[in-house]
Amino acid sequence: MTSHATHLWRLLTWGRTLARHGALRGIERDPMTPVAVRRLARIARFGARVPKQPRYAEAFESIGPAAIKLGQTLATRPDLVGDEAAKDLLRLQDALPPVPFDLIRKQIEQSFGRPLEALYSHFDEVPVGAASIAQVHRATTIQGRDVAVKVLRPGVIEQFNRDIVTYEWAAAHLEQLGGEVARLRPRLVIANLKRWTARELDLRREAASSSELAEAMQAEPGYTIPEIDWDRTSGRVMTMEWIDGIKIADRAAIVAAGHDTKAIAARLVNAFLRQAIAEGFFHADMHQGNLFVKANGDIVAIDFGIMGRIDRRARMWLAEILYGLITGNYRRVAEIHFEAQYVPAHHNVAEFATALRAVGEPMRGKPVSELSVGGMLDGLFAITRDFDMQTQPHLLLLQKTMVMVEGVATALDPDINMWETSGPYVKEWLRTELGPEAKAADTLIENWRTLQRLPDLVRRIEEHYPAKGAAPLPPPLTEIKLIGMGSGWKYGAVAVFAAAGGALLTFLLS
Repeated sequence: MTSHATHLWRLLTWGRTLARHGALRGIERDPMTPVAVRRLARIARFGARVPKQPRYAEAFESIGPAAIKLGQTLATRPDLVGDEAAKDLLRLQDALPPVPFDLIRKQIEQSFGRPLEALYSHFDEVPVGAASIAQVHRATTIQGRDVAVKVLRPGVIEQFNRDIVTYEWAAAHLEQLGGEVARLRPRLVIANLKRWTARELDLRREAASSSELAEAMQAEPGYTIPEIDWDRTSGRVMTMEWIDGIKIADRAAIVAAGHDTKAIAARLVNAFLRQAIAEGFFHADMHQGNLFVKANGDIVAIDFGIMGRIDRRARMWLAEILYGLITGNYRRVAEIHFEAQYVPAHHNVAEFATALRAVGEPMRGKPVSELSVGGMLDGLFAITRDFDMQTQPHLLLLQKTMVMVEGVATALDPDINMWETSGPYVKEWLRTELGPEAKAADTLIENWRTLQRLPDLVRRIEEHYPAKGAAPLPPPLTEIKLIGMGSGWKYGAVAVFAAAGGALLTFLLS
């Protein structure tokens, strides 16, 4: 077990790094920050040249891969780190110097127990991309197929596991401070970071997620996922189909190739909605570096290390919330928050609906370019505080992905109206899922499943209530009124009754 002194030393070292990049300035100035934390922030920057403009992303990159993942998670929490920091952290693209090729070769050969040349006829030593957890090389299989090979950085698993223990320790101590910090549930934030990154550190799970999403998205035209080469995939190496395309961030190249950027932006939004609302399984790292446009205009997604899941009931609530905001039905949106227990029951539904209206009305009917995202978020987070809404960890990934998708779509089409684009899809899905036909189908399925459980239920009842044996039923006994007595009399009477009963049984059985 890691000692308290080790945790403190790591935190001081990391704090010094954050302070040198100006990343602690917001914490230091926030009146909600506990006094002890503010004091530590001032100590951390003592003697350092702090830049006027905080460099949050650079600070997390300097600390290491686990910190980068934490920074990506905090980018979804402007209520915790502030809007300015969240925007800067969204720029984290995990750009790092590549690992030397001899270490990559060793990692691949140890994973498969075979020489590199037995797996690939050609392997580019210079990676096409290097990230905090892995890097990607282009190669050709011995069968002649062009592939992309993703390889974990040596030692990254051990480093992450070492650092996350200190994050957990720090979060537990922060939560003990109570108040606003406790409401934000930092321990759950770190727990989600740990779970998400653990999936990312096992490339077999990423490959499985890619395969599962590909099956789910077969009915969605214009959105494709590279095929996995399972024979060359392990926990530390993943091989997939090579994709030629234009990075979705390069709008000029997309336009030059003759593609309709408005159509691509709308397709991306609807592909995300299908994943999140219809399938409940979505690509949760849809930033510009993970999306390409093929020659035929299809969107290609890569990097499925971080995936999100939402159960059906939560998806129904989310779809109704989204459609309610689109149509201005704030009363229904408020009711759903109470049904889902996102808002404690002691609050008033009508008051919450009015608070939502104050945030939602300024957004309706306007393109993204005319909206103040910062103002909108400030309003939403003020509501969460006023109505005692706790952080919902299962929605953090969805929130993060929605921000990413909106950013990519806006870069392609600055005039896109997210409400109008998503409205028809959400309305049709709700009609399909909540309409009379869907309700009748759900009832039939539920009743059939109940009938299927009946035989097992009868067997379990028989185990607890077996059939009567050959002995006759006992005669009804006369009800006897008992004498009320104190504890002293009670214990004496019990002793007398026990002795008399024992003697009577001896006489009857002799």
